Amino acid sequence: MQAATWARAIAHLAIAAAAVGGAGAALALDSVKMMIPAAPGGGWDSTGRALGAAMQASGAVKNIQYDNKGGAAGAIGLAQFVNTAKGDPSALLVGGMVMVGGLISSKSPLSLEQVTPIARLTTEYEVIVVPASSPIKSVKQLADKMKANPGSVAWGGGSAGGSDHILVGMIAKATGVDPAKTNYVPFKGGGDAVAAIIGGHVAAGVSGYSEFEQHIKSGKMRALAMSSPTREKGIDIPTLKEQGVDVELANWRGVFGAPGISAAQRNEMIKAVKTATDHASWKKAVEERLWTEVYLPGEQFGKYIAEDEKRIAQILGDLGMGKK
Repeated sequence: MQAATWARAIAHLAIAAAAVGGAGAALALDSVKMMIPAAPGGGWDSTGRALGAAMQASGAVKNIQYDNKGGAAGAIGLAQFVNTAKGDPSALLVGGMVMVGGLISSKSPLSLEQVTPIARLTTEYEVIVVPASSPIKSVKQLADKMKANPGSVAWGGGSAGGSDHILVGMIAKATGVDPAKTNYVPFKGGGDAVAAIIGGHVAAGVSGYSEFEQHIKSGKMRALAMSSPTREKGIDIPTLKEQGVDVELANWRGVFGAPGISAAQRNEMIKAVKTATDHASWKKAVEERLWTEVYLPGEQFGKYIAEDEKRIAQILGDLGMGKK
């Protein structure tokens, strides 16, 4: 009888332990802490907040906490995330192509291999603009000016080594200009870049279309080309390819989990993100911001990043940054 009692007690303890463990797993996404390694208002910020809103609207997560830590093409936020979120199944980091380029160009000891790929979410094509007062009316005129004197054409954009800078290098190479001789002026925030372009302090500007859209529509900027393979729906701007420049570039964005989480914890976060991206809240944000959905989960996303790092390293090598 005593043995049977002990057996029942042990069984009850085992069930209770399993229940606690199960509850812990279920509550892992009760609250998500989202690191956005950029200042409010930019592409990573809008991506992170749109995803967070969809995670809540879809019921995948109850509460979201946002932490903006801008600087160094996302490296400052990445460093904090790596150092403080290890093993935390509720932590998410927003990142993308700009971070890959920034880490390579700065020869940073940090790497996206230190975090856990959760999902690639979107791409956004870039737009090339000039001030409305500029005499430059086409990509050909801009390319001709670069060929005559590469340094005379100041390009304004985001972080050095980021997607804007990479596109400038690709355009230079495709039009017969040494990418390393291009004159690229990086700005810390979109507002500074906009002011410099509209004010004529740079000859041309590059950014994701959504960041320049209102200024193009208001007539303060003249759009010369998009970096998309074909014309974007609802955007009447010719592509680079249409104008004889064989270049296309999509600036991808995605989210990452903390270092050191288990496969089960990673899969739970992937499921929560997928639930959010299937929700109407996310679909609306994608449509309003003219993003293109390119969802790619977990290990597939990790493989994509590895290939993209090789491609970006080559382009940055042409620009005289990082290693070829």
